[in-house]
Amino acid sequence: MPYEVDLAFRVEEALADLPERGRQEVMEVIAGVLVRPDSWPAPGGWAGALAFGPRSWVAFTAHLDGIEVYDAGWAGPA
Repeated sequence: MPYEVDLAFRVEEALADLPERGRQEVMEVIAGVLVRPDSWPAPGGWAGALAFGPRSWVAFTAHLDGIEVYDAGWAGPA
C-alpha cells in the first residue's frame, strides 16, 4: 500500500532553508518513517512521534493513509 506524506508549511520552509546535506538527511528520516508503519502512533488521534537521524529529527502524526510531518530540524553546520 502506498502511503502519503503531508508536510506542514513550517516544515516546507525549514527544508528550503537547510543546506542540501541537511535537506537530504531530513528526507531520509521521513522515508525511514514511511517504511515502518508499525512505529507510527495510532492514526487519527492526537498522538505524535519523533524519529531521529544522525543530526536531524522529524515530529509526525499518523493518518490511515500516511503521515503528517509537523516539525523537523537539523543540527548540522550551516
